[in-house]
Amino acid sequence: MNKLVKSFSFISIMSMPIFSLAQHVKIEPVNFSKVLVNDAFWKPKMALVATKTLDACIYQTEQKTARIRNFEKVARGKGEAHEGVFYDDSDVFKALEAIAYAIKTNKDPKLEAKADEWIDKVVAAQLPDGYLNTYYTLNGLDKRWTDMSMHEDYNAGHMIEAGVAYYEATGKRKLLDACIKWANYFDSVFGPNKKHWVTGHQELELALVKLQRVTGDQKYLQLADWLLSERGKKLAVGYTWTDWKDTLYAQDGVPVKEQKDITGHAVRAMYMYTGAADVAAHTGDADYLKAMRNVWEDVVFRNMYITGGIGSAGSNEGFSNDYDLPNEQAYCETCASVGMVFWNQRMNSLTGNAEYIDVLERSLYNGALDGLSLSGDRFFYGNPLASNGKHARREWFGTACCPANIARLIASLGNYIYGYKDHKIYVNLFIGSQTSFMLPKGEMQFTMNTNYPWEGNVQCTLNMKKKMNATIALRLPGWANGTVAPGGLYSFAESNIIKPILLINGISVPYQIEDGYVMVNHDWKDNDKIEYQLPMNIQKVVSRNELKFNNDRVAFQRGPLVYCIEGADNNGKAWNIIVPSQLNFAKEDFTVLNEKVVSLVANLPTIQIDLSGTSVKNEMQKIRAIPYYTWCNRGSNEMQVWIPTSFKDVKVNY
Repeated sequence: MNKLVKSFSFISIMSMPIFSLAQHVKIEPVNFSKVLVNDAFWKPKMALVATKTLDACIYQTEQKTARIRNFEKVARGKGEAHEGVFYDDSDVFKALEAIAYAIKTNKDPKLEAKADEWIDKVVAAQLPDGYLNTYYTLNGLDKRWTDMSMHEDYNAGHMIEAGVAYYEATGKRKLLDACIKWANYFDSVFGPNKKHWVTGHQELELALVKLQRVTGDQKYLQLADWLLSERGKKLAVGYTWTDWKDTLYAQDGVPVKEQKDITGHAVRAMYMYTGAADVAAHTGDADYLKAMRNVWEDVVFRNMYITGGIGSAGSNEGFSNDYDLPNEQAYCETCASVGMVFWNQRMNSLTGNAEYIDVLERSLYNGALDGLSLSGDRFFYGNPLASNGKHARREWFGTACCPANIARLIASLGNYIYGYKDHKIYVNLFIGSQTSFMLPKGEMQFTMNTNYPWEGNVQCTLNMKKKMNATIALRLPGWANGTVAPGGLYSFAESNIIKPILLINGISVPYQIEDGYVMVNHDWKDNDKIEYQLPMNIQKVVSRNELKFNNDRVAFQRGPLVYCIEGADNNGKAWNIIVPSQLNFAKEDFTVLNEKVVSLVANLPTIQIDLSGTSVKNEMQKIRAIPYYTWCNRGSNEMQVWIPTSFKDVKVNY
């Protein structure tokens, strides 16, 4: 199969609580503003983003490119020309969103002052009617809203996400007020019985739901729902449809509620289905959920890499045919993996099923994290699963969506760790952190400590003023229960399931597994301790025969991490190595640059050319594999995730 309401008054917003999700959700995520991350693995990365990564974003936005200058030009009103690309405004907003998360977790008055400076410039560029877009304001307002492909709504969607995040992080509403003004303007022009609109790059849908959540104004939810309903009706006008003649590229072939197959541009798809899930969370619309489940299965069961990366084709930055997952030619845009995190979190919230968090975790630790260098200031746009040594990280890109996108994901990590519903507390990701839950019988302070993903031991401490009954739901990762990923696209070569161990105050207790969670119902008291021990054995992975690129090849995983072999650790070679079926790796502590990791080592046969260059020989060599997210941090090197099991796929000099 080929895949090509009335306006809300904001007088009292500073004293208003953020509205929770509707009753239709099974699990409500805990907001980042209520989670303190102190994790040994993730806290340094969040600090790196708050400094090096955002420094790079600010430098590129202010000095190397005209992104901020365009807002200044609009404010001056002197008829100056626009510089750059029509979607450049979005990069300013994604960086602002990342800054919002960063200053909440890493207090930095200078960074906050920089954000306030940018916000002043953005707001100064907003027109009296609420419209805000530097490209059309500078190039001619007569052309606004004439081409649905031109990202006007995409840019604004990212502005709304930034405005909501900055308000949640700081309580400041200047940017949020501008977002409300823009959304009210958009609502006055588009909607039922007004002008039609089909978004060329989906994003506004999910942003409007965020705006509804923080304001309580239902018209934003209704507008998001209407935007989704406009798709698949042959209403679109713009170069995507008229010049490219490709309705599938922007997922516009059939109405959203009728979609079954993943098609087109990967990032557009992820943002749209995230938005649809957000709408369904508030409306309970079963048709959205059915469609999303169908499409989700098409992605995960037939079109997802072992890294959680998606969108194999560079030609459309998206999906091609089922099982078309080449390794060296994999596109796997960083933004698409970020989108997988967004979408799967929403699917988990709607269904209460942990399999979505399994996919989220896979994308987070592998496909997305790979997009950021260990130094924090170099990036991948695409994330292949094999390289002949020509792939390199870059300082920036002409289309610069990925740097700020991975920055905002890591900076907002607190959004993805916990969930709750009634008397149940959900631990979705094993990340050292602190939060609190307001349960029916009172407040519970919750502290998690772990050395995950290097070790599988997770300790949780519960503090409360009085005893209370509650259920703690600890995710049982699929990889710890015999499943690589839902759908069977990948499987473990050996079945060796080791049941997790659960202790309460040092005493082993029985547990039930429900929807992928270890459920522990208990009468809790102050300072109770939970110890959860997950198996962290090294596992050999194979794939379905339909994935022809992986035939007679194996990959390796330990915990949530996928591993690769890089030339930097193996005499410059990664393509001349064989993994016989009877050989396995052992773990060994190692350092990649300044990153302390658990590496995998084994004595494996390699094919070597003799000194004369006239013959080859089979030679045993100590081979080291490193976590996939750490590769290409020591210069360009050969790399492979899927390693041959026989000589026929070996390349001696590549």
